[in-house]
Amino acid sequence: MSIPSNLPLRNDLAGEEPYGAPQLDVPVCLNVNENPYPPSPAVVESIVERVRQIAPTLNRYPDREHMELRSALARYLSKESFVDLEPEQLWAANGSNEIMLQVFQAFGGPGRTALGFAPTYSMYPEYARDTFTAWETVPRKSDFTLDVDAAVKAIAEVKPSIVLLTSPNNPTGTPASIEEVEALLAACEKADVEGAPQGAHPLLVVDEAYIEFRRPGKPSATTLIDKHPNLAVSRTMSKAFAYAGARVGYIAAQTGVIDSLRIVRMPYHLSAVTQAVALAALDHTDEQLAQVGHLRQTRDDLVQWLRAQTYKGTPLTVADTDSNFVFFGVFDDRDFIFNRLLDRGVLIRDVGPDGWLRVCMGTDEEIAEFKKAFVEVLRLAEQR
Repeated sequence: MSIPSNLPLRNDLAGEEPYGAPQLDVPVCLNVNENPYPPSPAVVESIVERVRQIAPTLNRYPDREHMELRSALARYLSKESFVDLEPEQLWAANGSNEIMLQVFQAFGGPGRTALGFAPTYSMYPEYARDTFTAWETVPRKSDFTLDVDAAVKAIAEVKPSIVLLTSPNNPTGTPASIEEVEALLAACEKADVEGAPQGAHPLLVVDEAYIEFRRPGKPSATTLIDKHPNLAVSRTMSKAFAYAGARVGYIAAQTGVIDSLRIVRMPYHLSAVTQAVALAALDHTDEQLAQVGHLRQTRDDLVQWLRAQTYKGTPLTVADTDSNFVFFGVFDDRDFIFNRLLDRGVLIRDVGPDGWLRVCMGTDEEIAEFKKAFVEVLRLAEQR
């Protein structure tokens, strides 16, 4: 990347690189947490029909409030998380990335701070940077679970406007319990916000991008929304819904939060085509989520398999995960492992603390290829 000096790029962006995982043409791509199974034929037909219906109207702007989509999302959450929300309590955008950026635009800004729990999603500090919001983190415990006492203390001391809790966490896959969410909510509802009017309290945003992969019986943070006006729960259709290419994310909260996001949204930010494609998937939630159970079992099997492997005589450490990926280590040279896997046509992700790697769930054939290549790479590492 080359930006000439005659361009007045913002000073704080000088030397920065665009976010993004490697996009390489390899046989086994297990690095960006996609669902490896494509939409079903029924969903594809529904997409075609929905787009056909709105195609003659593309000379007109779309419904900027996307009420039909918000109603469909409310019905989905009622079915998936057993929570009854009004359409006005939902808001959608072009992926959960745009949702998060809108959150930072509405609640962050100069003089404000966002607080997260490291290691966590690497885009959060970029949202903060792009909105001139300060970014601070509280370390997680050694097993990557949330240090609730440290989190509560930090909320009181930092006085953030936004508290970001990713559950299941990325890159580790670690879930937060509903009791931990409630503890953070209690802390937020007592805390002040630096740079905000008196009486304002931090907004807790629970990022549930991978929530459909959680173990059965675990409640979603959406079940707490009606009791807590300072709670917002972000989700995406990119992962479990096998819709990464559609770019649809959404957030659930009380209407005060949603109306705040409506202030900063761009005019007609969600195209008519995007709305139609999202509605097509929501017409077929059972088909779209049909592979979630299988991917969950694939994940659990891979965790056990990795824990049985050794690196230079030491068993691998594998983080507990409720997502569609597995975080494992610890390698004294993770670049060697990553690159030798890549030599064999297997792309995973070198992300998070040094020494750790992340692999997302693929098809049965892709996971078999990963295992085969990984055993060969471990053998090479022993010979070094």
